[in-house]
Amino acid sequence: MNPATPSQFSEHRKRRRDASPPPRHFHGPQSHSRLSQRRRPWSFFQHLSDNFFAFDMGNFVSGLFGSRWSKDDGLKVYKGLLHARSRDLTVVTEDEAGTVQRVLDRRVKDSRKAALEAAVKRPQWQKREPYYKKAHKETRRNDTRLEEIEIDVKLHEERLAEIQKLNKAAKEDLSELYKPLTVEEENEVRECFNARGPSSKVLVLHESSNIEVSKEKFQCLRPGCWLNDEVINLYLELLKEREKREPKRFLKCHFFNTFFYKKLACGKNGYDYKSVKRWTTRKKLGYELIECDKIFVPVHKDVHWCLAIINMKENTFQYLDSLGGMDHNVPSILARYIAEEVKDKSNKIINTSSWHEEIVDDIPLQQNGWDCGMFMLKYIDFHSRGLNLSFSQENMKYFRMRTAKEILKLRAD
Repeated sequence: MNPATPSQFSEHRKRRRDASPPPRHFHGPQSHSRLSQRRRPWSFFQHLSDNFFAFDMGNFVSGLFGSRWSKDDGLKVYKGLLHARSRDLTVVTEDEAGTVQRVLDRRVKDSRKAALEAAVKRPQWQKREPYYKKAHKETRRNDTRLEEIEIDVKLHEERLAEIQKLNKAAKEDLSELYKPLTVEEENEVRECFNARGPSSKVLVLHESSNIEVSKEKFQCLRPGCWLNDEVINLYLELLKEREKREPKRFLKCHFFNTFFYKKLACGKNGYDYKSVKRWTTRKKLGYELIECDKIFVPVHKDVHWCLAIINMKENTFQYLDSLGGMDHNVPSILARYIAEEVKDKSNKIINTSSWHEEIVDDIPLQQNGWDCGMFMLKYIDFHSRGLNLSFSQENMKYFRMRTAKEILKLRAD
């Protein structure tokens, strides 16, 4: 074989350069040498889909190869994928009742916005009851024995409280409070109840208070009748005198009459201190209210008698209603009164806002519609002695006879 000349060689090279590339064969795989594969480093990455670099969220691999895969956190390619598959995309939402709704064929243009909307539609977090409380309730509901035990405990506590109250009352000397009337005393009271003559006839006159009780007024002490102001106020005067006779046996008390609270609470704003300011001067009383242990204030509610007590020792206000009622306005007015009274008479300031209102719910209650006045007088009588209210509706007939006897003699025992 003859060697080729240079001109022939260049012509050969030129013809090879201009020649059309050989046709590709699709009927079988093409073979490549290892050397050719090493010379083409992009052959592996070119076969990778763009999705690989799209989900390179850290942009580590993407950054190695320039701007072909830009740094966009993969969001652009991810949006493209969502857009391409949006027709088959199913968005699952949950309503407030917890039921799942499937919404088909909903295009998602912004994935972040869709996620936020789904989060907003979820039920907000609510404070729930602790599990141990729920379990405790379920246990109590299922175990009826616990309820029976609880009822038994309450009954035993009530019985124990009654026994303690009786034991305390047993230690107190109540013989003087229930001393029976003699035959002469009973006859005298009955004669006054049934006395003949004009109803205006004066049976009793109390000179120091100038209170007189006529035959008509006296008959209010009969069973089934309402007590009137004259009888109540005269009996309160007798309690004052009893305390002066035997100061060691009784608490130091002040007894307002039935007209005091009406005067005090009759102002334009439901309060008028000036109208009762002169009622409690030291010249009239011989003492000041700040020196008392208890101050009794009768309160008349149209046809019903109640009692308010200003407890100066314990700094409390008590309201006693024989029907079990409560009027918070009365202690409020008396708190205002006692603060102004002490400042005016004793030149001292007391803060009644720190005093508390005692709700007395264990007092004896009347069982009819006419013994409220008698209950009020016995509330005063027992409290002035420092005793518990150990009486009931059954004692009212006796107390009426005894009060009538004491009024006729002008002396409270």
